[in-house]
Amino acid sequence: MSTTVTGVGTLTVRPLDPLKDAELLHGWVTHPKAAFWMMQDARLEDVERAYMEIAADEHHHACLGLWDGVPAFLMEKYDPAHRELVGLYEPEPGDVGMHFLVAPADTPVHGFTRAVITAVMAHLFEDPATARVVVEPDVRNKAVHALNEAVGFVPAREIRKPEKTALLSFCTREQFVAATGVGA
Repeated sequence: MSTTVTGVGTLTVRPLDPLKDAELLHGWVTHPKAAFWMMQDARLEDVERAYMEIAADEHHHACLGLWDGVPAFLMEKYDPAHRELVGLYEPEPGDVGMHFLVAPADTPVHGFTRAVITAVMAHLFEDPATARVVVEPDVRNKAVHALNEAVGFVPAREIRKPEKTALLSFCTREQFVAATGVGA
């Protein structure tokens, strides 16, 4: 995936290397800005282990996002019929779960996080098998709810996960195109 966003730059993704990228990710997931990632107290070894488990999982994948070639965000996709949401909703064929995290920045770029989620969604919908993207952010994470809405997500209901109360939301390919114009 490669997306060029006017005023932001080029966003690309590559597979995450759990060992080579762990130190970088450790700084991101333990940063106060990443409180909803729930890894604030993680040690480097914890991050390595978590992403080694994802790398070995056929139903969960992680990618490192690059901004003009520099690591800037994390993207995870998962099969909600097998991970994260098992037993919490009735998955449909073509459902893909998604998480994303933007790296902390000393100098924030206006519109960057929205550009990232738009690029992540475009990447997921590049796969013709993806019919709908499913997310389950913490109900308290108002900033991500606004971003999700901006790219076409529609909240369905609150669900109780072991680690949080989440807002289950869905976005079809058609809703994404209508909200963003991407892929039209």
